[in-house]
Amino acid sequence: MTDTILVLTEDTLATTDVQNIARLYGEEELDFRVLVPADTEQNLLGAIFNHLGSGQFKEAWETATEGVPSRTEARAEAGEQLATSIAEFQAAGLAATGALVEEDPLPALRTAVAAGGVREVVVVTYPNILEDTFHRDWASKAREELQVPVLHLYSGTSELG
Repeated sequence: MTDTILVLTEDTLATTDVQNIARLYGEEELDFRVLVPADTEQNLLGAIFNHLGSGQFKEAWETATEGVPSRTEARAEAGEQLATSIAEFQAAGLAATGALVEEDPLPALRTAVAAGGVREVVVVTYPNILEDTFHRDWASKAREELQVPVLHLYSGTSELG
């Protein structure tokens, strides 16, 4: 049985994200399973603060004026992010599948790890100043609960979270 790497992402994985993940495992034959939450419970104030803290003033304004998406909008956006992310893995010659998960991805991670075959979890997010500082981000929560290694990468970079 081929080992599985769970990849939890809050946004579409770019080519550079997939290349960074692939470099971690070299030529090993692995299955990648991408999980994308349909986030309808975004913390609006936290998102604005994160954008401002990162110097993303335009994004902060857009977040403030657009508000939180409806459940239907969130699921549609997450579905597009998932399909594009899987396509990026496949374009790199890597086996990949995926699924949409609820806003809180921890139950889906727990279930996947309990089913067996999961070697590691890779969490790909943007820097989240509040969550990262207080270790309330997805990767920190997963490290506390799961019995597999959890790696946190920042989207679009090779920086570790």
